[in-house]
Amino acid sequence: MSRRIPFGPDPHQSILPREGGRAVRSFDEIHALAEDHHGPSGVEEKLSRPVPAKELKSRTDAWWLGEMTKAVFQSGFSWKVIQAKWPGFEAAFDGFDPHTVAMYSDDDVARLTSDTRIVRNGAKIMATVANAQFVLATAKEHGSFGAFLAGWPVSDQAGLLEHFKQHASRLSGSTGQYFLRFTGWDAWIASGDVVKALIREGVIDKPPTSKTALKKMQAAFDVWREQSGRSQTEISRILALSVGPSGEH
Repeated sequence: MSRRIPFGPDPHQSILPREGGRAVRSFDEIHALAEDHHGPSGVEEKLSRPVPAKELKSRTDAWWLGEMTKAVFQSGFSWKVIQAKWPGFEAAFDGFDPHTVAMYSDDDVARLTSDTRIVRNGAKIMATVANAQFVLATAKEHGSFGAFLAGWPVSDQAGLLEHFKQHASRLSGSTGQYFLRFTGWDAWIASGDVVKALIREGVIDKPPTSKTALKKMQAAFDVWREQSGRSQTEISRILALSVGPSGEH
C-alpha cells in the first residue's frame, strides 16, 4: 500500500532556465534579497529547521495520528480554537491510539459529533478514522509511521503529498505541507509569499496545483539545497522573506 511513488524529477537533471533563457537566480542572491528586507540577523532568527531522522522515528504512531488530526481540523478553521480544545480532542479520541480509532463504529462517530470537547465536524471525524487505518497500514509495512517518513527522500516531497492524496484522508495540498512542516519533516510550504518568490524566479507562473508545476518547484529546491547546504525548511522560509516584510513560511 505504501510503496513509494516515483514522482519527483531526475535528481541529475538541472532546473530549466526561466523565460528569456536566463538561469534561475542563485540561492546566494535570493538570500541577499531576504537580508535586504530583514537584515542578516533578522533572517536567521526567523528560520526553523527540520528534526533529525532519529527523532522522527522515535515518535509513536499515536503521536503521528494526533498531529494529522490537528492539521486536518485546523485547515480552514481557527488554529487558536483547535489548540485551546486540544486536550479535549485527545480525551475524545482515546489518546489517538490508532488501533482503537481505526475500529471506531458508527456509534463512535455519532458520539464524537455530539462531543462539545472537540470541533464537531463529521467529515473531519471520519477522516481521523480513515487516517488511523492509514497509519496502521503504513506502520505494518515500515515498522512505524515515523520510520516511513524518515525514509522518504526530501527530494520527492511532491511524491509524498501525492501518496497522502491517494492513501490518507484530507491530508493533501497545503494541509499535508503544514503537517509535514510542523512535525519536523524537511518540508517546503507553497505559501503566498513562497509562490510569489517562485513566480519571480521563473520557476512557475502561477500557484502550483499540477504535477508538472510541483516537479518544477521541487527541482528548484533541489538546486538550491545543493548550492546552499540548507534544508528545504530553511530555503522555503528564506524565499518567503525575500519577497518583503511579511515573509510568511
